[in-house]
Formats: sequence, structure tokens, C-alpha cells
Amino acid sequence: MTFDTTEPAFRFRQGTRPLLISMPHVGTHLPRALAARLTAEARRVPDTDWHLERLYDFADALGASVLVATHSRYVIDLNRPPDDQNLYPGQDTTGLCPVDTFDKTPLYAAGDVPDEAEIAARRDAIWRPYHRQLRAELDRMKAVHGTIALWDAHSIRSALPRFFEGRLPDLNLGTANGASCDPALAAALLGIASSAEGHTSVLNGRFKGGHITREYGDPSAGVHAVQLEMTQASYMQERLPFDYLPATAARVQPVVRRMLEAVLAFVERG
Repeated sequence: MTFDTTEPAFRFRQGTRPLLISMPHVGTHLPRALAARLTAEARRVPDTDWHLERLYDFADALGASVLVATHSRYVIDLNRPPDDQNLYPGQDTTGLCPVDTFDKTPLYAAGDVPDEAEIAARRDAIWRPYHRQLRAELDRMKAVHGTIALWDAHSIRSALPRFFEGRLPDLNLGTANGASCDPALAAALLGIASSAEGHTSVLNGRFKGGHITREYGDPSAGVHAVQLEMTQASYMQERLPFDYLPATAARVQPVVRRMLEAVLAFVERG
């Protein structure tokens, strides 16, 4: 079985410094045949990590490489392991090929959820190319620079009862409980986040890093991986029409930039 799509699996820009920014959940593309099976709500792809390319528009100036998903996470979730193992045992999560929204409403209007063959076809068409590019760029940077960093950029609604109680902190740093990144770097990043006026922060709270952070972070080998899960309220409207809010974003964007500058300073010291 093949999965038909008119879009490439990713967009990629190669930088000059030892930092790769991955954005696995910004994609909005739904192939026509798949979109026809989805509900009207699902076709609006409400669980997208909206506007992160705009929020991180300083990435090129920093010299970072940038890897951006094109397809919606409803097609396939690039931050899940290929075998769909639950990264948070005992907690409710969405899967490799989700069947419901974050609000737990069905994605498929007629209930015709993807079977194993369709999931495998999506994995081959979208998931594997994204991860091959991610691995290839990390390997290239490692060969050139020695010590490198991977920053996995995410955002989410600030209140989602399905996944967490109350309101999420604004800046959620994840290092797989210290396994994916040097503790000194994690502490420096938390210090920057904690000093952000008007924003709350946490390290390895509800979001400890997904598959990308856990799979590729290897500080003993000089690869430091960090996930940042931001509340969307920090920079945009959390409900339709999901507009970017420049004045709101202007308060948090410098904080994110300072964190990435700290990452680069750390890895370029070797």
C-alpha cells in the first residue's frame, strides 16, 4: 500500500552553526483523499503548533539549521516512536496516527480509522523521510562541529484537561529527565525561562520531551537535545481563527532567542 500526497515530507534549511531546530507539529497539509474522510473540525487541524516559524524567525540569523514538517500531525505524528509506544505510560496521549483530537472528538467522520497497512504507508511516506533528514543533519553537524544541539520546538493550548490539570506553565523545557542534555545547560535554560517577566516555566514537568528529544539526545556523545513546549497563549489566539498576536509574541520571542543563544554558547565551548 502506498500513501498519496502532493507535498514533500518536510522543508529544510541548512545553517552554519551547531544547532538544528526541529518543528514536527507545524504542518497543516491534509492529502485530499484523507481530508475527505475527516470531520469538518478535523479539517481545520486545530491541534497544530501554529506560527512557530514566525515566532522563530530569528533562526536564520543565528545560523541554525531548520527542519519543518509539512503534513498535519493528524496524518502522522513525527514526535512519536515508529512502533507507537506510549511515551507517558499511564497517561492519556494521542498516537502515531491519531484517531481523535486533543478534545477527544473523533477525527474520522465514518469511523474508518487507518489500519496497520495504512499506518505503515504513512510512516514510509512522511515519518521516515523526516527522521532520515533529522539524523543526516545531526551527523553532518557532528562531523563539522563536534558538539551540537537539537532544539525541538512545540506549542500547545494552555488548558487541556485531557492531558493535564489546570493551566500549563508557559515555557515547558524537557530533557528526558536529564538524559538528553547536559544538566548544566538545562539549568541555564531554566534560569533564562524563569527570569521571563509575566511567564511561568518548568523543567521536566508534564512534558519531558517526546520521541525526538529522547531518540537523538546523547550528551555523552556531544549531542544535546531539548524540547520546548510553549503555551500558545504566550504568542497567539488559542481558538479559531488561531491568529498570531504580534504584541503578545514580542514579549516571549526574546526569551526564546536568549535560550537558543545560550544553547549555542554552550555547545560552541565544546
